[in-house]
Amino acid sequence: MEVTTMKDLIKYIAQALVDNTDAVEVSEVVGEQTSVIELRVAKEDLGKVIGKQGRTAKAMRTILSAASTKLRKRAVLEIIE
Repeated sequence: MEVTTMKDLIKYIAQALVDNTDAVEVSEVVGEQTSVIELRVAKEDLGKVIGKQGRTAKAMRTILSAASTKLRKRAVLEIIE
């Protein structure tokens, strides 16, 4: 799979983590300086995306930050229940 946007990157990572890949929804709210990436997964997969003490979510945010820095934009990941 080719990743072309930050939205695709988060979707790719989330689908690799969860059991129900069809329930993964990623939307992007674009602002002037910051993009907000909203991630929705099935309720039973929420724990897998967040991880123990939020480690998986933090890792996803770190990867997103590195990718957005390369594109000279700022991106924030919101995990929505």
